[in-house]
Order: sequence, then structure tokens, then C-alpha cells
Amino acid sequence: MGLTPAQVRLIDGQAHAVRTTWNLLHDWWTMLPKGKRTLAAADAAIRQARKDIDWLAVLPAQAAQAVLKTYFQAWKNCWEGRTEAPIFKARFRSVMSVDIPQGRDLQIECVHRRWGMVNIPKVGRVRFRWTKDLPVGKHAGADNKITGARLIKEALGWHIAFRVQILAPSPEPHAGPEVGIDVGVSIPLALSDQNHQDHGRPAHLLDGTADRDKWLNAARNVLHLYRTGHALIPAAGRAVVRRPRGVEPATVR
Repeated sequence: MGLTPAQVRLIDGQAHAVRTTWNLLHDWWTMLPKGKRTLAAADAAIRQARKDIDWLAVLPAQAAQAVLKTYFQAWKNCWEGRTEAPIFKARFRSVMSVDIPQGRDLQIECVHRRWGMVNIPKVGRVRFRWTKDLPVGKHAGADNKITGARLIKEALGWHIAFRVQILAPSPEPHAGPEVGIDVGVSIPLALSDQNHQDHGRPAHLLDGTADRDKWLNAARNVLHLYRTGHALIPAAGRAVVRRPRGVEPATVR
């Protein structure tokens, strides 16, 4: 995202407010008796906190509701045995992020084939890198639309990820006959119906072979050494050639 220093400070403040809201909500939730832990009571507590604490008011109301929804879903996952119970979020160990749950507030516009503009609540219009096709304008509809976004801060700065709802057609069953596939080195895909698929590399050398065939020959040699017990192939994929005992490697003087 192409942010100005002022916009970076605003989004940083919202991200810190998200983490603080989570921690205050977790403290409030664990302090109350189980009979009083309801979504309505938690929503009322968050609304009152945004009124009483000015630096929590920098967080939009919808983003605060998204924190409550995520926190309650974390408890549901814990109750169903999928994850552990939610804990406090530390300042330096948690990822800074801000959720924008409503897609209609984004007002996305493509201004260039590589850049677009998006509206961030309480920040303004922001430029972002257009890397994939998005259902905006005439391409948007009831089945293809943007339902929200999420701001995430990484090492290179702030990034935006859009939540997209797309109606994908279900794949039709294959009407042809069944075929067996064998994966190899010289022939990448050997099919049982003799319709083999090669690498498809054109010849570039004088002898009519491709310039990458030497890597195939090297792979065959390593595979032969491995099968004959003269080489080891660790998990990293590099071959280690065995030498008989008492034989020192040759050195160049």
C-alpha cells in the first residue's frame, strides 16, 4: 500500500486499539461469572469503553465489532476442542492487523492496471498495488462481490487483503477413459495409453538436444549412485557421494 506518514500513524493507532480491545475484552470475559458472559453484554461494554477512552475511539465501530466476533469465535473453537483457550495478545508477539468487515465502505476503484484506490475508515483514500482481478464496477454482482478487507502489517509495511465472494462453477465429470500416470525424469508424465508428455523444450545445442538436458543427465547419475549404494540423498536434496575407507579425496596443487 502506498501510504503517507500520517496515514501510517493512523493505521498503527487503529491496530494498537484492536490489540487493546482484545485484551480488555479477554480480561472482562474471564472476570465475569459464566452466566453473565453474553454477546449483548460484551457489545455494551465495548461501546461504553469507546465512549470513555478516547484512544479507543480511533478504532471504527465496525472494526471493534469484528474484534468481538473473532474473540467469541475463538472461544467456540476452544469449546469444540479444535484449539486452546484465547489468551492476551502481546505487543511484540502479535501481528498488527485491522479488519474492515463491510465491503460497501471500501469504494474500490482501479485507476491504473497496477494501482487502485480504496477507502479506509477514518484514514481516507489509500493507493494499493493491483495484483489480481477484483469484482468491482461492471464485474461485480450478487454472486461476485467484495465482502470486506483486512489490513496486515508485515516487514515491508502495511498490506491489504480483500475477502472476495465468487460463484465458481462445479467441475464436470471427465467423460473419457481412465488412464494411469507415472512420473519420471526423462519423461515427466508417462501415460498408460502411450500419450507421454515430455518437457517440451526446443533444441538449442548443435547435437540437437536442449540446453537443460545436462541437468537430466546429472539427475540420472545421482539416481544411479543412490540405487547402487554409492551416494546418499538427504532431505535437503543434495547428493553426498560415499568414498571407500582409507581413500583420501584428491587435491589440486
